[in-house]
This record gives sequence, C-alpha cells and structure tokens, in this order.
Amino acid sequence: MTTYDADGITLEKVRDYVWEIPREGDMNVPARVLASEDLLDEISDDKTLQQLKNATHLPGVRKYAVCMPDGHQGYGFPVGGVAGIDAENGCISPGAVGYDINCGVRMMTTNLTYDDLRGREEELVDALFANVPSGLGGGGVYEGSIDDVEAILDRGMEWALEEGVAVPEDLEHCEDEGVRHDSDPSTVSQKAKDRGKNQIGSLGSGNHFLEVQRVTDIYREDVAADFGLESDQVVVLIHCGSRGLGHQVCTDYLREIEQAHSGLLSQLPDKELAAAPAGSQLAEDYYGAMCAAINFAWVNRQLIMHRTREVFETVFDRSWEEMEMDLLYDVAHNIAKKETHEVEGGEDREVYVHRKGATRAFPAGRPEVPPAYRDVGQPILLPGSMGAGSYVLRGGEQSLTETFGSTAHGAGRLMSRTQAKQEFWGGDVQDDLREGEQIYVKAQSGATVAEEAPGVYKDVDEVVRVSDALGIGDRVARTFPVCNIKG
Repeated sequence: MTTYDADGITLEKVRDYVWEIPREGDMNVPARVLASEDLLDEISDDKTLQQLKNATHLPGVRKYAVCMPDGHQGYGFPVGGVAGIDAENGCISPGAVGYDINCGVRMMTTNLTYDDLRGREEELVDALFANVPSGLGGGGVYEGSIDDVEAILDRGMEWALEEGVAVPEDLEHCEDEGVRHDSDPSTVSQKAKDRGKNQIGSLGSGNHFLEVQRVTDIYREDVAADFGLESDQVVVLIHCGSRGLGHQVCTDYLREIEQAHSGLLSQLPDKELAAAPAGSQLAEDYYGAMCAAINFAWVNRQLIMHRTREVFETVFDRSWEEMEMDLLYDVAHNIAKKETHEVEGGEDREVYVHRKGATRAFPAGRPEVPPAYRDVGQPILLPGSMGAGSYVLRGGEQSLTETFGSTAHGAGRLMSRTQAKQEFWGGDVQDDLREGEQIYVKAQSGATVAEEAPGVYKDVDEVVRVSDALGIGDRVARTFPVCNIKG
C-alpha cells in the first residue's frame, strides 16, 4: 500500500510506519502520521486526521505537524499531536497543549518483588484508596493556603523539597528537575488558584490513576540496569496532572486569546486552535501561566508519591528508604516548551514544541536529560490500560529528526467515554480483572471503571512496537498491573 484514503484525506506512504498528508491550500507544512496500517485504521476512525491537517495552518509551524501512533481526536488539536512552532514569528496555542496542563506520569521503583506482594493485594489497594485522594472536586494530601499555591506555582518541586515532602534525588530524576523557571504566578487567575488550593496531592478523575505494577519483561538489559529495573520487581506508576488549576488556566487564556486575536482566529480552520502570536503580551502571559501550572502538576504528583511511600511503610512495616522507593523519572505529556531544534534546511531554531498527549523522548547526550541518564537516554513512561500493562522506553536516536524529540504517551483511546459506559459495566470489569488477571481495581464509581475498561484502548504493544521500529522511543521494559486506584 502506497497511499491511504480516509474520508477525503489522502496520506502517502513515506516509508514503513510514516504516512504524510502533502501540503496543499493554506497548509504551511505537510502533516505526518506515525503508525502501522492497523493503527492508522483506528486513527482515521474519528476527526484526528482532519485536526492534524488543521494544525498545519498555525502560523510559524515548522517542518511538519506529527501524530503519534496512539493518536485520537482531541480539543482542536489531536491527542498524540506534536508541533514545533517558531518562538519568534509563530504562535502558541492553549488548545494544542490541552486543558490538563502537565498531565504526566512518574514511576517509582522498589526492591520488593511480586512474591512480597502476593496475598496482600487487597490490603494494599484498600490502603492506597483510603489515603490517596481521588475523584472530582476538592480534597488533597496537602491542604494549603493561597500563599502555598503561589509558592508551588513559582518554585515547583523546590517547594516540595523545602517542605520536607521530597528528597534531592526526587528533583534530580524529574523532567526539568521539577521546576519551570519561566513560570509567572501573577498571570494565573485567582479563580484558578482557588480551584487548586484544595486539590494539592490528588489524582482527580477520568483516566488518572495510581497503579502498583510488576516488571514482566526486560528488552534492553543494560538500559534497564541504568534505570534500576529488573524482572519481577514491584514498581509504582502515577498518572495525573494540574487538576482544576490547569483546566482554569486553559479556559481563561482560550477566552482571552479568542477575543484579543480574533483576526488570527478567523484565518484558522477551527476556533479551538485559537493562538496568541509569539511576542504578544498574551503569548507571554499564557506561557508564564502554563509553566506555573506545570510546576503545580509536578508537586501534585510528588505529594501523591510521598503519601504512597507512607502507605507502603504502613503495609510492609519498614521505611520507604529500606524498600528503596526511588523516583525513576517524571515526564509531562501535555505541554509546550521552548526548545531548540533543527528545522527545514538544517537551521537550528527556537520553537514552542507543543506536545499534547505526547512524551518528550530525548536521546543520550541532549543536555536537558538529567545527568543520571544523559549517557543512556531519557526515560519514557508509557501507560497502557489497566488490563494490558505499560512500558518503560528510552529516548530514541531518531526522535530529534522525526518528532521534535517526542513519542507516544500511552495506548490511546479507541472509544469515547459515553460509548464505553454503554459497552461495559464497571463491576464486571473489576471482577474479570481480579479473577482472570489477579489485578485489583478500586475506584470512586463503577462508571469510572467502565470508562477505562481495557477494551476502550488501542493495543499498547503495537503502539510501542511502532515507536521502537522508528527509533523515536526504544523499548526497555514492560510492566503489568497488580493494584490500581482511580477517581
């Protein structure tokens, strides 16, 4: 197959797993989809391809807009989408970042084995569910004041270290060491701060989770050793973001940008792509507010990890240090960052890399990679569904050339939440997972479990296979769920 037709959009095969929508009309660049034919069938089943094509109309977009193997329809810009947009004469788009700013994942390793956990799954899942806040609304591990929120927005994980809920090694193993110094708390609305005040250290709802896993497969022994991973080891994966604060930041700036830059908006094929021109006051303000929300999300995950360490101490009757509950890495997947990349003609340019449902995947040697991993490549944490397992990858050598240093962020949804609730019953899903796979799931409601049933998601193994084959994210290890708590 050399071409692929999908609802009026024709993609041309560049090479294995690389498909291109050629530039035409008002497109500034081509668009590319990285997928096998099976995944492309699923990606083309909603508005993902049209949204990707629309994204090429954004001013200053360089090289091409890209959709990862897990891509699906999002708000204006597809989930799984990546675009590098010129930071001098381009723009920044809140819709291309998403409402849950710095939704991301972190993995904590332990020296426990699966045998240490067998027979205690229910005790552990009950203790985690009782102690880690989840679900809609307020309630967090840390009940802070507005001054606390201001400090978190400003200093991120540095605040957590000062408060004694982090250790220096936690910062050393976090993207950007857990703080965006470009943050500007003054650009975050009072409403956003008020929403965040009572949610510091909480999972939220939807696809967010805390999952205890076991390592089942090692693909690259040397890299796994550098990451502190070995077969049958117990690890913990945390997936959540900036809660109501980040959502409010996105809402505030979408409205302001739509009004202030209506001329630019009228030139775009979808108002959900509303963007502020680079150098404008709103572009600077949104970037400062987004970076502040990024800091909030890192602290949010840190506090959940801190509480998880405490729960493990109680359940296993030893200190978290004795169990070597160390942060492997924390990486964002809803973010726009100023980075320097090679664009058309071999020129290095500073661009706003919009990653929406996409994970940074820098290879060895890139200075942004923490010193602990600079010689091996940045860790990538790629969750699957709660019945299919997850992956740890490392930044691939081709990522900078192909994807502005990015890869997939998960399995990617196959069906909407509404359809999922029609297809699945939460209690049945929980029973099937426990009886069939020895996976213990606890959630605030059966509807949440139904929305996140394994059948709702694409084949994570295929997503990772494509990433590995393209050299944008190399397989290192696979994990499988043991306990899962959700909102």
